[in-house]
Amino acid sequence: MLRQRSEELEIMDDLDFSDGVIFQTLKELKIINHRLGGNQVTIKGFKQLLKRHPSKEVSLTVADLGSGGGDMMVEIVKWSRRQGLNMNLTGIDANQSIIDYARENTATFSEISYLPLDVFSEQFKNQEYDIITCTLFMHHFKDVQLIQLFSTLKSQARIGIVINDLHRHWLAYYSIKILTKLFSKSYMVKYDAPLSVARSFRRNDWHRIFREAGITNYTIKWRWAFRWLVIVTPE
Repeated sequence: MLRQRSEELEIMDDLDFSDGVIFQTLKELKIINHRLGGNQVTIKGFKQLLKRHPSKEVSLTVADLGSGGGDMMVEIVKWSRRQGLNMNLTGIDANQSIIDYARENTATFSEISYLPLDVFSEQFKNQEYDIITCTLFMHHFKDVQLIQLFSTLKSQARIGIVINDLHRHWLAYYSIKILTKLFSKSYMVKYDAPLSVARSFRRNDWHRIFREAGITNYTIKWRWAFRWLVIVTPE
């Protein structure tokens, strides 16, 4: 078990899923990411990436893939305001119900907008941004899909890509399984959370996927709690 990435689908992978439980799931994921410090992994990625682009005189465009409830974008906006940076963020999610929820959830942040797009669609492939980020998103796809996705993403991000995703490890798997069983009110969280770990990555997985996608400029760093911070920069 866990020697290879699981290809079993999560409940959340159903793009037409609109049951009220998905909103309870998004609320619980927000709490989990906050308490385990997961959101700060993405912020650290932005800090590292923007060391090479320190100008505060331009407006940066950012796309958050699989933006969910918009919570990560809220954290990015709050951080960018403290830094005096001007950012316009676009949340991209293929589930219209989640987009609707996120718009309401982040309505007070003028820097945030949304597009209901599938990242494999031709419409998305025509999009370009300064920075593309994704938090707990890439593990939803099989290797062959990721290779296809990264083959196009590498030319869509002018400054770079910030990825925050899970480390496939037995301790992470059993820990989240126990925690969600004890504290979660969402059957989706109880089912999807440990499966997310089983579908996630070890360092060699990233190396293999990037090699097949033709990506050579990247860094991979392990962060607590069982997260990978992966930064891809233009060739």
